[in-house]
Amino acid sequence: MNRRKADAALAFNALVWGTTFVLNKEALHYISPLLLLAARFTLAGLALVVLYQRAVRVQIVAGIAWGGCLAGLFLFGGFAFQTIGLKYTSPTKSAFITGLCTVMVPLLAALVYRSRPRVSELVGVSVATIGMGLLTLEGPFGSIGRGDLLTLLGAAAFAAHIVTLGHYSASVGFELLSVAQVSAAAVSALSLFWWVQPIQVQWQPVVIWAILITGLLCTAAAFTVQAWAQRFTSSTRTALIYALEPVFAWMTSWIVLGESLSGRAAGGAVLILAGVLLVEVKPFPSR
Repeated sequence: MNRRKADAALAFNALVWGTTFVLNKEALHYISPLLLLAARFTLAGLALVVLYQRAVRVQIVAGIAWGGCLAGLFLFGGFAFQTIGLKYTSPTKSAFITGLCTVMVPLLAALVYRSRPRVSELVGVSVATIGMGLLTLEGPFGSIGRGDLLTLLGAAAFAAHIVTLGHYSASVGFELLSVAQVSAAAVSALSLFWWVQPIQVQWQPVVIWAILITGLLCTAAAFTVQAWAQRFTSSTRTALIYALEPVFAWMTSWIVLGESLSGRAAGGAVLILAGVLLVEVKPFPSR
């Protein structure tokens, strides 16, 4: 029963994250990306501090807190590249490219922990890379767009965040880890938004909704749900469920914006999902 509840909770996370690509895309017409992130993470950080203040006071240990802060820096980097890139690419492409972080995780973990990647992981990465090429390369000779490249950097940062979180999650309660990483991301955004890029904001309803939904639902609640759910299900199952995120993003973009993919781009999206499945299911023997 707990596993079914955990799977349902993770699927809800994938649905929320996937459907908010369109919301963020619309909000970015009226607010600069880093200011949006500063508002999002500040709201989420305040909510988590209020929610977990007692647990954090009991658990806080300097070394562990620094681990959460490191994860938060990678988390902010992922969202910063993704959100800025979303100004220059479509919600659907952004979601599928972000999904590449799943296939980057085993390679990054192999580099950090000096282990050899499995055959399935190498094949999955190759398939997903071909898919990314079909999805993003445009023009007769192929040139990746600025938004797609920024989103790819965001996917790499998200992969580093997952590896860092996995390293520290076994030694600390999820409450402290959640507060530390979201607070670090908020501080990073607040320290950059006012001088890195021109401040632009028009307080349209879509901006307010984007801050509230991404701050409270997509960040504070979603990361808490994930920390709880992974007590009852495996990381492989989690990653497979999260592979639904770009599918939800495409469906939302199609319904709300009427966005469709070309045949080549749709084939690339399918190959990215296939690569994710190969990495997570691992159908080939390790040797």
